[in-house]
Amino acid sequence: MAWTLLRPTAMSLLSLALLGADSSAPPPTVLRHGISAAERAFVDRHWARPIPPQGPAPERFSPLERSLAPKSCGTCHPAQLADWSGSLHARSMGPGMTGQLVEMARTDPETAWSCLSCHAPLAEQTPDVERGGRTVPNPVFDAALHAEGLVCAACHVRRHQRFGPPARAGHQAASGERLPHDGAIRTTAFQRSEFCTSCHQFPPDGFALNGKLLANTYQEWRASPAGTRGVQCQGCHMPDRRHLWRGIHDLDTVKSGLQITLETARPRHRPGERVQATLTITTPGVGHAFPTYVTPLVRVRAELVDAQRRPVPGSLEERLIGRQVPIDLSREIADTRIPAGGRFTLRYARRLDQAGLALRVTITVLPDEFYTRFFESLLRTGAGAGAGEIRQALEATRRSVFVIFDREVPLT
Repeated sequence: MAWTLLRPTAMSLLSLALLGADSSAPPPTVLRHGISAAERAFVDRHWARPIPPQGPAPERFSPLERSLAPKSCGTCHPAQLADWSGSLHARSMGPGMTGQLVEMARTDPETAWSCLSCHAPLAEQTPDVERGGRTVPNPVFDAALHAEGLVCAACHVRRHQRFGPPARAGHQAASGERLPHDGAIRTTAFQRSEFCTSCHQFPPDGFALNGKLLANTYQEWRASPAGTRGVQCQGCHMPDRRHLWRGIHDLDTVKSGLQITLETARPRHRPGERVQATLTITTPGVGHAFPTYVTPLVRVRAELVDAQRRPVPGSLEERLIGRQVPIDLSREIADTRIPAGGRFTLRYARRLDQAGLALRVTITVLPDEFYTRFFESLLRTGAGAGAGEIRQALEATRRSVFVIFDREVPLT
């Protein structure tokens, strides 16, 4: 997820259709018992902030082994590099983030550093550090690595030691000659949802609105049917260990988590009668609230259209699914999200005053709705030196919108 809202800042910051899970996808990994003490200790140690500098590499390491650059990792792991390159993790330092940091680094460096703790978490990705109460250039800063966002090493390297999940069944470790970078320490902690909480769950005393943490995805998962069954975050967002992390921005991923039905009381009506229809959305394949967090919004619209497919005035019903907040994060406007295991229902009723009418229902996902509003406001009030990047980010948020359901039901 390429979300920036780590803390509130000023304006510097008949069933007609069914969408179900893709039967061709591998089943998600299920770990039925809770996280062990050893796994918890590893996660806490691995994600202690700030992540310390890697320090000197072992003398026997080649330049390739010393490198923290994703392309170096891709020399031996090309499939993982290809997946990561198309992911939001690879774009966590995109123009929306860097455009904000231009001014934030000068006016509020502490908040800027807190953003980097998830968007570019390695010590080598931080331009400046605090020394003796003042900000000084970071001697280990790597500008190229900084620009690449959440890189492979952020999850897999600490002090030049590699870490990863257990080897796949049937995998044989090489013997004899030394393994590249001395191999890896393997732990099941990489398969646990807790591994993701460092960036996708606020602490209990973190920023909250209306008594609810702004980022609460892990706790939503724990209370969900998926969490009860032992389906981990990685089971849906990293299927078959793919480094894709697809979520609300991906049409197929969203569709695979939902079941949508549209029913009418009877198939045909006469002019002057009332149509009654029910739209139902359930989330059997979503392991948290739909949508989680405050950046996305889902818009549901039902209206009558005439024989020329023109909307009938006064026939529109619209509902929003999401956690709506103002851009200054001062309050919660509404929380209409579908809880994990819950449902959304829209009942539509209208009198049909002419022949040739149809009911049209659309469901549109706006993955970056909050950021569209935020970037628009930032540009109006003054984005400073980062204005060009903010404009790029704004256009990207507008392009991210997609439709997951669009149906017309002839009525008369």
